[in-house]
Amino acid sequence: MAEIGKQIFNDPLLSGSGVLSCASCHEVANHYAPSGQTAVFSGGQDLNRQGRRAIPTLTYAERRPNFSIGVDDPTSEAAPAIVATTANATRGGKSAANPAASAGNMVPQGGLFWDGRADTLQQQALGPLYDPAEMASTPQKVIDRISNAPYTSDLKQLAGIAGEASSSFLMSEAMFALARYQIEDPSFHPYNSKFDAWLEGKESFTPLERVGYLAFNDPQKGNCAACHIDTVQGNRLSPLFTDHQYEALGVPRNMDIARNHDPAYADLGVCDRQPNSRRALSVYCGMFATPTLRNAATRHVFFHNGVFHSLKEVMDFYALRDLEPSKFYPVGDDGQVRKYNDLPVRYRDNLDTVDAPFDRKPGDRPAMTEEDRAAIIAFMRTLTDR
Repeated sequence: MAEIGKQIFNDPLLSGSGVLSCASCHEVANHYAPSGQTAVFSGGQDLNRQGRRAIPTLTYAERRPNFSIGVDDPTSEAAPAIVATTANATRGGKSAANPAASAGNMVPQGGLFWDGRADTLQQQALGPLYDPAEMASTPQKVIDRISNAPYTSDLKQLAGIAGEASSSFLMSEAMFALARYQIEDPSFHPYNSKFDAWLEGKESFTPLERVGYLAFNDPQKGNCAACHIDTVQGNRLSPLFTDHQYEALGVPRNMDIARNHDPAYADLGVCDRQPNSRRALSVYCGMFATPTLRNAATRHVFFHNGVFHSLKEVMDFYALRDLEPSKFYPVGDDGQVRKYNDLPVRYRDNLDTVDAPFDRKPGDRPAMTEEDRAAIIAFMRTLTDR
């Protein structure tokens, strides 16, 4: 099944245009992420429609738990048993030194995509496949292709009698094959970075990487490990550098995305994961998934809207968002900085203003100096798979 899934992953004839495959956006040579510099990918029938969000990597996706809203458990990757209401979203701070401080928070967590709308790799594959701005295919076109492809005979043999009798069952088996490929092929989760070698005692950090590692974990500096967990947990697996949760960080509106020129348009992340959910999930509007930082140093766009194009820009934003906002946000005709301009005013209480380094006020010193930021980037480069 995994071998068939590899062929499906690389099959452009599944798309509406006939030229895009999964591998067109999730490039093997770039750790299953795009190599282009544009914020979002252009797809569709004629390859001229902008996607809605930046394309995340597919590496290390197989360990992401199902979507849920429940108690923050910093020591477990499993979905929580408790389902929250939206009546009280008060949250404690998240600290790299004391993850348990946020244990009472009711938080969205898990799921695939930036908004967690798919729980399995099979479900995830259907999203871009049918998105009119991405692969722009249709169920009938996909069924026609998987019924007349070089891998059809093998797929039907493994699907058995039900696959011969039912095109929808054959379709389900094809998506299952795609998932098996991502689970079984080691290139999706090699764990062979310098960090992994260091974790096993086989390599040492350079002095700059060590300074960056300490700043990454320092709750008064980067505090990065509060969300991008870098320690081995109870499952004894190598860390993924994410807690699988969602945060509202208030990144600037990206005007390179055409739809963002419409003032009425807003991408609200997890509270748009299902129809009519802006009311039921309003306390989570503006929150997007915390991605893995593995291979982040090889990416070309950052955050859900691809507004930044380097780790330096990202680290500057973390350090200076509320101290020097004019670096990131537009200035109006009245001379006032339009802070958090990609999040409607009524949802700005959802912004993270509690966790360092976002707990600084105008006039405060940045949590991270320029040297701290450069060192953290040096450390993050140790997370690149070889």
